[in-house]
Amino acid sequence: MQKEIFTGRSQELAQLSTYLKKKTSSLIVIKGRRRIGKSRLVDEFAQRYKFYKFSGLPPVEAIKAQDQRNEFAQQLSQQTGLPEIQTDDWSKLFSLLARETAVGRVIVFLDEITWMADGDPTFIGKLKNAWDDQFKKNNKLILILCSSVSTWIEENIINSTGFFGRISWVLSLDPLPLSDCNTMLEQQGFKSSNYEKFKILSITGGIPWYLEQIQGEYSADENIKRQCFTKGGVLVEDFSKIFHDLFAKRDTIYKKVICGLATGPMTYEQIASNSQYSKSGRLSEYLDHLIQAGFVSRDYTWSLKTGKLMQLSQYRISDNYIRFYLKYIEPKKKQIEEKRIEKLNLTTLPGWETMMGLQFENLVVNNRHLLYQILNLEPESIVFDNPFFQHPTTRQKGCQIDFLIQTRFNTIYVVEIKFSKNPVKRKVIDEVKEKIKRISLPRGIAVLPILVHVNGVIDSIEEDAYFYRIIDFGELLGLGNK
Repeated sequence: MQKEIFTGRSQELAQLSTYLKKKTSSLIVIKGRRRIGKSRLVDEFAQRYKFYKFSGLPPVEAIKAQDQRNEFAQQLSQQTGLPEIQTDDWSKLFSLLARETAVGRVIVFLDEITWMADGDPTFIGKLKNAWDDQFKKNNKLILILCSSVSTWIEENIINSTGFFGRISWVLSLDPLPLSDCNTMLEQQGFKSSNYEKFKILSITGGIPWYLEQIQGEYSADENIKRQCFTKGGVLVEDFSKIFHDLFAKRDTIYKKVICGLATGPMTYEQIASNSQYSKSGRLSEYLDHLIQAGFVSRDYTWSLKTGKLMQLSQYRISDNYIRFYLKYIEPKKKQIEEKRIEKLNLTTLPGWETMMGLQFENLVVNNRHLLYQILNLEPESIVFDNPFFQHPTTRQKGCQIDFLIQTRFNTIYVVEIKFSKNPVKRKVIDEVKEKIKRISLPRGIAVLPILVHVNGVIDSIEEDAYFYRIIDFGELLGLGNK
């Protein structure tokens, strides 16, 4: 059987490998949204070592706490050769595993630990005791805990007093950078133009499992229609699975909150108004959970004069699939189920170009480290960088900048991220000039306008030499990680 190709994650693998050099045992936590590749990363890391992997059962109404223990016992028996036992006590199961992993280099992986612990309030305490009294005695053992439910693992493991001082490292797995996405697409035979690749990434973002569904023999539009607008397409149903797993019975509340962000960034007050939810601590909690899940980002603005963060902030959907689903797939679920839109022309979808603009901004902002490489910026030289906005007052006009970088060398880079299905026209220069004119700038600061585009620019833009740097999306696709 041909070995499955593993792409990217070189930094994460290098970080994990440092724990092979420790003289003491290590407890590592990995978190990240569903489909981000947590399990695949651990499998790749552990493949050359003695490795025990355990997965909880997906929580459905029929699954009880005893079913989780029985499943663990069965997996333990399969991997160790021990007789399968029936017990209602996690301590006994952990003790059996500890005996099998007491000597030598061993990696133990508890995958989707949230599911494993479901219905048993003693699970966490018994795992903590097993670590203290048994597992950690093997100084070459690495125990890895993993969950897609970030809020659960934050509360029960990372911020738990029971595990205080015991966790060696917390790895938050982010989407793949654009260069690795490009590699994955080409490995699947999808070697089309950069614009065609952009269309795929505008829906999948850097989620490995979504990229694996792309078939090289089809165009970008055909792949999108197959996966998003055809009955049985994996991206038709994945949203419901994600939200149910993460938020269980409260998924409709979280969905209501995030739906308001589908059209673009909003302030807290705007979200409260749109979702018809009171400006309460509960709404803040919901937004925090969506941020922890990797679906939403909160972008703070700052004072260019003082270099200090301000209280003003906006929330935006940072997950491209989530926004695309809410905007286009869900409203057409009935038509998809009835197989009535398989031949859909994507460009006829309402607000298509606006949506692609938002998705393009996300891809660039989420891969800001690539901009640093192109602009020869060292991260330590950056004071702040983020989407930037300025509210109108009696003394200043309102302003929204796609992305702004302020350095400690009295320089700001005003980054205009421009999607267009045709080459960008010269009017973009006037648009950027107007934005810069509105910014409240301190004296003695240099302003360098940057243009990032996906489908070319007309010749006169380059001839004008207004932009300090014009960056093609293809450059971002071709850059690796430092």
